[in-house]
This record gives sequence, structure tokens and C-alpha cells, in this order.
Amino acid sequence: MPKFHYIALDQNGQEVAGELDASNEAEAINLLRQSQLYPTQVAQEGKGDAAVKKRAAKSPAAKSKGKAVKAGANAKVKPKTLMVFTRQLATLIDSGLPLLRGLTVLSRQEPNPVMKSTIATLADNVQTGSTFSETLGQYPRIFNKLYVNMVKAGELGGVLEIVLNRLAEYQEKAQKLKNKIMAAMIYPLVVMFIALAILIFLMLVIVPKFEKIFEEMLGDKNKLPTLTKYVIGFSRWMGDNFLWLAGGVTVIFIGWRIFAATPGGRRAIDGWKLKLPLFGDVQRKTAISRFTRTLGTLVTSGVPILQALNITRETAGNAIVSESIVKVHDAVKEGESMVAPLESSSVFPPMVISMVDVGEETGQLPEMLLKIADVYEDEVDNSVSALTSMLEPLMIVLLALVVGTIVLALFLPLIEVIKQLSAGPGA
Repeated sequence: MPKFHYIALDQNGQEVAGELDASNEAEAINLLRQSQLYPTQVAQEGKGDAAVKKRAAKSPAAKSKGKAVKAGANAKVKPKTLMVFTRQLATLIDSGLPLLRGLTVLSRQEPNPVMKSTIATLADNVQTGSTFSETLGQYPRIFNKLYVNMVKAGELGGVLEIVLNRLAEYQEKAQKLKNKIMAAMIYPLVVMFIALAILIFLMLVIVPKFEKIFEEMLGDKNKLPTLTKYVIGFSRWMGDNFLWLAGGVTVIFIGWRIFAATPGGRRAIDGWKLKLPLFGDVQRKTAISRFTRTLGTLVTSGVPILQALNITRETAGNAIVSESIVKVHDAVKEGESMVAPLESSSVFPPMVISMVDVGEETGQLPEMLLKIADVYEDEVDNSVSALTSMLEPLMIVLLALVVGTIVLALFLPLIEVIKQLSAGPGA
């Protein structure tokens, strides 16, 4: 019979670890519950049990040591920290542990001081009679409206553990999607930065030294090849105007940030993002995936459709998509279909509109939205892979052209000098 390693909580909320024999994971969980233990992690020996063993070897008390931090209303934590908290709380409640005890346990073992203080405050407020959603609303920078409203719907429907599991899945998929986009965007930016740094170094340091060598060896600058003259002239221009160039780049960057902070500027930039060559398609698919995933998760969790659309608008991440959601909200408010405003937005492709239409007709709109999100997350994954494989050779060729042109311009005069030396003094 297979052996399972587990981490569980006893009736006092203390973490315990051990192993037991069971035919499968479900039986192992049932055996633990019969022993008045609430499992948080169960893994079969040899199949993913390394993390369980590693965590079991660490003392929760040791994790919780450190300077106490009082988290205020403006407290903020990383999305990954919130994602782990949501998943752990969902697991505890799903295992049969009461909400208050689950919060107390997580507060003890939370390594992040800000999150630890926040969870402790949540537990105190729940103990004094406040609802969980009301308490979450006190920390708007940690728990956004989507989070709070989903928890509220879960409390009202008596399905908090299901909603928390949906929230955890939503956060995990959103983080995965974000990581894919960041990977696609960061690569070309890093290569461009390296290419620019190499160009500046060659122009301001290397080329001027070669210019002096050419003056000493050739004397007459007219003997220099045309390509070399252009490179030396560009190097001088950069050296003479470098401070102006640096100042101009700084002014452009600050102006761009100010422009992006205005509603009109944000809308214009988001519109450009959707029309960018190569990257625009990824941006569009990401926006569609985020919209359908958020709306589908909210409605499935019991949040009213109009309220769900308002929350989705605030978390859309793109002003053009947000405007489309406003039109959808107004149409639904008037008792109309979502299809017409989606068609008029020019953001959503026909397939998405058709699937939404079918979802409305069959009364399965939430399920259809989540299916669209799954499809477009796969599309984003494929697009990012294709984009990365396309950009890699393009960036390498670009970098080789820039450096190769400069190197060729510097070595052409040297070749001429070598020819003169080889010909002899009388040549």
C-alpha cells in the first residue's frame, strides 16, 4: 500500500507532520480527518513529497519570529504573497477548519511581516463579529474589489471555501499569464538596452582612440574610407551633444509619464498597444483573457452581473477595453444583450462574440466566459512562444549589424595602413 507524507493541523491549530499508509490521496485525507486532523498538504512518497518533507522540517514558530509590523489601511503586499495566503486559507476551510481558526493558524506561520499583521487584524475583527468581507475592505491595496465582492458573495451563499478556491485559481492563472507577457516584453528591451550601451561605449570611448591613431598614421583624413568618416563624424556628434541627448531622453521619459497619467493619454497609449506590430496581437488576447476570466469568475461566484461588470472594468488594465465594458454594462442595465456593444468595440473578435451570444441564449454565460479565457490563455502562450522565437534571431542580427558596422569602419583604415607598410617605403 502506498505511503503518504502529510502536514496537518490538530484541534488546537498546531501544525503536525507525519506519514501514513493509504490506497490513494482521498483515503489518506479521510483517515486524517477521522483522527481529528485537518490536512493542509498530502503527497504520496516519491511523487511530489519533497516539498512536504522540507516544510515539515521547519518549525512554524521559527518562521514567525521577527519584528512585529503594524499594517495600516495603505499596506500592500506582492501578488504572490496574496496568492499563497488565498490558497492556504481555501485549503484549511475546505479541510473543515473554521474561518477564525484558519486565520489564526496562517497568522502564526506567515513569514511576511505586513501580511502577518494584516491576517492577525482580520482574525481579531472576525472574532468581534465583523464579516470577513467587511474586514477585507479595510485593506483596499491588498484585497481589491474583485476579492472583497467574491468573498462577500461566498459568505452570503454559504460557499466561502468554493469561492476562495476560485479566487486562488484566478490569481494563479492571472500571475501565470502576467509572467508570460513579462517574459515576452522584457527580452527585446534587455537586448535593446545592451545594444544601446555597446553603441555608446564604442562611440564615446573606442572610436575617438582609433581616430587619433588614424591621424598619426595616415595624416590626411581624406584617405579614410567613407564608412569610417561617417562613423567618426557620428562619434564626434555624440561626444559633443551627449549631455543634450541624455537631457532630451529624460525630458521625453518624464513627458511620456505625465501624458500617460492623463485619461486621454492613457486611452491613446492603450489604443497604440493594441495596434502595435507583433506585440499588439498579444496585448489584445491578454485583454480578452483578463476580461472573460474576471467576469466569469465573479458571476460564477454569485456576484450580480452589473456589479461584476463594474469590477471587471476597474481591473481590465486597458482603457479601450474598459470603455467597451462600460457600454456592455449600460446595455445589460437596459435589459439588452452583451453582443451589440462587444461588436461595436472592435476589440473582441467574432469568435468571442459568438460564444458570448451562445452563452446568453443557453443561460451558461459564466461557463462560456471561462472557456473563452482558457482558449485565449493558450493563445497568449502560443503567441508569446512564437514572438520570442521570432525576436531572438532578429535582435541578434540587429546587434551584430550595429557592432559589425562600427568594427568594419575601424578596421578598413588599418587594412590600408598594412597594405602601405607591405608595399615598402618607396611605394
